[in-house]
Amino acid sequence: MENTIYKTLISKNMTQAELARKVGVKREYINRIINRKITPTIPLGLRIAKALGLKVEDIFFDDRSFF
Repeated sequence: MENTIYKTLISKNMTQAELARKVGVKREYINRIINRKITPTIPLGLRIAKALGLKVEDIFFDDRSFF
């Protein structure tokens, strides 16, 4: 699975700190999500998707894992 959050941040010229402020968490927490150290809660995942203008399933799901 590619790292969609990281790629989207780069394409939108947005920092992890900016995303963190938009969704109400610390930058370190966003970094841990990007580096797959933790999985966000569903509400946080939805806030991240909204802040990035993406669908939550485009960020956190890998179609290959279902088959």
